[in-house]
Amino acid sequence: MELRRNRQHVFRIMYHFVWIPKYRHKVFSSPYREKLKLIIQKAGYDYNIEIEVIEDGKFILNTGGGILNLIKNSKDKFKKFMPSNFGGGKGFSIIFLILIGLWLATGIYRVNPQEQGVVLRFGEWVRTTEPGLHYHLPSPIEKVITPDVTRENKIEIGYRAFGGGNSNRRDVPDESKMITGDENNIDIDFVVFWKISDAGKYLFNLQDPPETVKVAAQSIMRDIIGQTKIQTALTEGRQNIQLKAKSLLQDLLNLYEAGVEVRDVQLLSVDPPQEVIDAFNDVQRARQDRDTLINEAQAFRNDIVPRARGEAAQMINEAQAYESEVVNRAKGDTDRFMSIYNSYKVDPDVTRSRIYLETMEKVLSNVNKIIMDKSSSSSGIVPYLPIDKFQGKGSK
Repeated sequence: MELRRNRQHVFRIMYHFVWIPKYRHKVFSSPYREKLKLIIQKAGYDYNIEIEVIEDGKFILNTGGGILNLIKNSKDKFKKFMPSNFGGGKGFSIIFLILIGLWLATGIYRVNPQEQGVVLRFGEWVRTTEPGLHYHLPSPIEKVITPDVTRENKIEIGYRAFGGGNSNRRDVPDESKMITGDENNIDIDFVVFWKISDAGKYLFNLQDPPETVKVAAQSIMRDIIGQTKIQTALTEGRQNIQLKAKSLLQDLLNLYEAGVEVRDVQLLSVDPPQEVIDAFNDVQRARQDRDTLINEAQAFRNDIVPRARGEAAQMINEAQAYESEVVNRAKGDTDRFMSIYNSYKVDPDVTRSRIYLETMEKVLSNVNKIIMDKSSSSSGIVPYLPIDKFQGKGSK
């Protein structure tokens, strides 16, 4: 490579030369290969040319001039070294075809199951390939990058874990402090799990994909917390916040065409600032006591009200039954009286006697009776009456 100058420019000239031996001799086969390298290195030394060997048959020449003399001198010396009957054009053609074949074979590549292949043509992304065997144009025309797209990545926001696990972590106030919808300060630590969904977009659409995911997640979380009251964020609203953050973050990254899939967003801690946490805990305990009393009152109400309603329903049912009984009994008495009355109108004496007998039957059936014969009393005999037995029997 030769450096030249003119009034306005400084430029380099690269010489590319092809050695064609006479009669197409096979100069790159042993033992001529090593001898050829020695001849070229010797010629470079004689003409003050720095020669760097890259691989067999390829050299870098760094010179300030004399390249044509180098070519001519090396050619002459090589002619003297090689025999006059060395090979022909057919040998060089075979070697050339073999080299071309080997070069083309370097374009075969494999993408593992956990990877995606990103094919670059002169540094420009042209396509993405799935797992399996594929082919690309050999280097330096095309090359392949195969990032792992199944590994789950983790971004910590609001804290930094150390010593393994989330139990030991250091707070990062600039990331964790946020303002709720009711203008209260809150300290939130959360983590985002994500993986690559499209390797081409991931590598070329974003300059720093992990940092982009982190900034986007932090922005989304601040927006959600800014619309949520502190009590909701600290208690029952955590699950909804996580789901909403995951959905909005995925939508934003899709808008960026980041090639990233958000796997999960987890809130690790949602607490008031350390400066007011004691007062906040007192308020929380008071609210819990209030809720406990309310729950106990509601439990007592739920117990006593149904019981009172049951007793009232029972009393109503009993009253209705008594009403039906009295009414039916009155109707029965009325029907019986009308029946007797109709009979009385037909034959008063018989009816009166029948009523008398039925009444006496009812009365005498429930009392102790002593039947005495009139004839025995007239004869002066006093009958023995066991009054004590009758009194004892009547008292039962």
